Amino acid sequence: MQENFLCGTSEITGCRFSIYPMTDRFADVILSALKEVDTSKVWMETDDVSTCVRGRSIHVFDVVKAIYLEAVKHGDHVVFNGTFSNGCPGDSAGDAYLAENEERANEESAAGNSQEVAVQFALYPMGIPDYMNVIMDQVELAKKGTFTKGVHYASRLDGDAHAVFKTLEDAFENCKKSDSTHIVMTVNMSANSPSKKGTE
Repeated sequence: MQENFLCGTSEITGCRFSIYPMTDRFADVILSALKEVDTSKVWMETDDVSTCVRGRSIHVFDVVKAIYLEAVKHGDHVVFNGTFSNGCPGDSAGDAYLAENEERANEESAAGNSQEVAVQFALYPMGIPDYMNVIMDQVELAKKGTFTKGVHYASRLDGDAHAVFKTLEDAFENCKKSDSTHIVMTVNMSANSPSKKGTE
């Protein structure tokens, strides 16, 4: 029996991500970051491969940023690999969280964590023939902030994590305002990399 899935039927935004701390304390770093962040405004589930956060877009970005900043605050090299999505067919289990207000639960606590990061991200506005125009509009906006350069299959951002996450969130939200019915954004982020210090 074939199910008929349609994009654009839900306002839920989700992010499935994995964090990779380059330390033998990796389990403690990950579990501590997940524990310290206020996740009361999102649906969240963690398994042995990744963590999934779902709810209103504003709260998904708030939680994901806060978790990453917690993971990197001790100075370890930590890599984040995540996929953000909006309009995914079949989203339903997190509907209750859409009623949450717009106050970011972690904004105040995360504000004190300053961290330089390097990011490669890619946008995929699905279901529209002029998707490249939507992508390039966001690249042009990013050039006014944390955009560094284009790389194969992605765009690079560098700077403070708060500014970089704002660029990512703005790009994602602007894509949601387009005619695309399903937005996907992939993000690879690195902090405290030894290569930034000139070592191999």
